[in-house]
Amino acid sequence: MVKLLEMIDRIIQKDIENRLFRGKTIIVTGARQVGKSTLIRTVLKEKDFLFLDGDDPLVNLRLTNPNTKEIESIIGKAEIVFIDEAQRIENIGITAKIIHDQFKKVQLILTGSSAFELRNRTNEPLTGRKWEYFLYPVSYEEYEKSQGYLGAMSDLKHRLVFGFYPDVINSKGEEREVLNGITQSYLFKDILSLGSVKKPEALEKILRALAFQVGSEISYNEIAQLTGVDKNTVSHYIHLLELSFIVYPLTSFSRNLRNEIKTNRKIYFYDNGIRNALIQNFNPVELRNDIGALWENFLVTERLKYNHYHKNHCNRYFWRTKQQQEIDYVEEKDGKIYAYEFKWNPKAKANIPSNFVAAYDAEVKVVTSENFREFVGLG
Repeated sequence: MVKLLEMIDRIIQKDIENRLFRGKTIIVTGARQVGKSTLIRTVLKEKDFLFLDGDDPLVNLRLTNPNTKEIESIIGKAEIVFIDEAQRIENIGITAKIIHDQFKKVQLILTGSSAFELRNRTNEPLTGRKWEYFLYPVSYEEYEKSQGYLGAMSDLKHRLVFGFYPDVINSKGEEREVLNGITQSYLFKDILSLGSVKKPEALEKILRALAFQVGSEISYNEIAQLTGVDKNTVSHYIHLLELSFIVYPLTSFSRNLRNEIKTNRKIYFYDNGIRNALIQNFNPVELRNDIGALWENFLVTERLKYNHYHKNHCNRYFWRTKQQQEIDYVEEKDGKIYAYEFKWNPKAKANIPSNFVAAYDAEVKVVTSENFREFVGLG
């Protein structure tokens, strides 16, 4: 039986296909289990290629500091070399540079679950020699295009709870087990591999605190008190969580008004399912009291995917005043301000602050479960 994910076209697939054998190394990064290897195997499905796994001890040994003759022996007659989990290989940047410079007819493809590590190891050696791509969990845009409008809409509530990791989509009825496995076996492993985590139990507490505060401004001091670690450790661990593609920040927007909040930030999760696994709440939407937070995390993340994949460059914020007036999401593009309020219930009333509209000449749109498709690139 063909797995569901194999029928989902990833947005960056065509671009990668069009750049094969055009003289540069192709690098794809993203969190573990988002489908990087599946994507590259799909791109190469009718081609012969040499696959090398950076997690394999022998591969790792042979690709660490090899000379040109040794590389020639490893590559053989292969015209495509695909190295998975390339960040595991010490000095992979130098090895990749040798392949690029000395084996002109070879297309090199690297994937890695730590963009931070892989970028550090390849940036200087591969300057001007690479195309880089970032892969998220499946986007709603990709999902609807594979399932059709009605299929995707009928599954929306389910996806709000379980998210868009490929193995989760493929494991109907076993989503909870798969998400727990991804969280424990991969995400924590990758964070700990970055080093400097002396209190893994504090890291888990910080993650859960962030999960409960999705959509709210976070206080490092408050999280420090909750977890029993100092504020600097909280800041450092959250930075590691960002490097590991588990969470990402949204900063506050401030230009004109004296009472605007200027320095706070919100933290969102790249996937609702991971967030819900951390707090062990997989209740259906109808039985939840956090549907507002789930809806906001879903929309901000899907907008992030859409903007990234379609090269829609803009600055992203939230807005709030000391008097608790707020706008959920603000984009600044080419000097123009675009603002959005999120409401799961289409009948819910949205209070649009008039001082924000007047100060920034902004149009504020309300995004609900009935009209969200345009916001995520499907309108």
